[in-house]
Amino acid sequence: MATQPEYRGRFAPSPTGPLHMGSLLTAVASYLDARASSGTWLLRIEDIDPPREVPGAGDSILRSLEAHGLYWDETELYQSTRLEAYAEALDGLTECGEVFRCCCTRATLGPGGNCLKRCSPAPEDVTALRVSLLGNVGFDDKILGPQAPGLSANDLVLRRKDGLYAYALAVVVDDAWQSITDVVRGEDLLSQTFSQLELLAQLKAAQPSYAHVPIVCDASGVKLSKQAGATAIDDKAALANLRKALELLYQDSAQLPAGSTQELLELATSLWNPRALKAAKALVYP
Repeated sequence: MATQPEYRGRFAPSPTGPLHMGSLLTAVASYLDARASSGTWLLRIEDIDPPREVPGAGDSILRSLEAHGLYWDETELYQSTRLEAYAEALDGLTECGEVFRCCCTRATLGPGGNCLKRCSPAPEDVTALRVSLLGNVGFDDKILGPQAPGLSANDLVLRRKDGLYAYALAVVVDDAWQSITDVVRGEDLLSQTFSQLELLAQLKAAQPSYAHVPIVCDASGVKLSKQAGATAIDDKAALANLRKALELLYQDSAQLPAGSTQELLELATSLWNPRALKAAKALVYP
């Protein structure tokens, strides 16, 4: 009888600004899921989009995680050091005939932002590289339940026109390389999971389990994000921040007495209940 692989989870923020409550909540959920499974929790900084990055944001994220007692195992991974691996994976997909050049603009792309090989770029045209997908992969989300496949052909950008590797390629290559077994992340990434699972299959890589937590919105219903100017968390209020994150995650541990972040995280780990989020909708903060 095959044994289950050791749990390996990860938190993978982009250095486009400091942590806010939405990203802290995701980090806490990912951390607790790993620790409750006696697993390994990794940190990956997704720094492959320099035009969007904020100087110093990567270091700020590390400091905030440490201030909140969210210590990761193994050395943190920076995607900017993995460009050769992405190039190798892209070459492999190209050799299998799955990758094609696309010169479409946003205005000329078809429904859903797909090209579906409708364009005919000239050899000298600046192009993106896309991969053809069947849209026939579903999965069972540990929070949201069964997710049926889209059952429609689509394509995915793997390398942009500016030569930068796309998140879609980097995330699956690194999940495979780091032997990630479980991904806990925001529900805003749910739609990308179908493509990522299919791409993992094309790369002949193991497919993780997924759990998507509800997104955190402000009082007007707008998702908390760095792009929308979400307020950075105050590292000096780490214990209060953790309590708020646990409250938003519907965890009973949120109100238990604890004198330190370590004590609260130990309680939260012992009582971790991701099923409490099954009926949750968008989470509102503050």
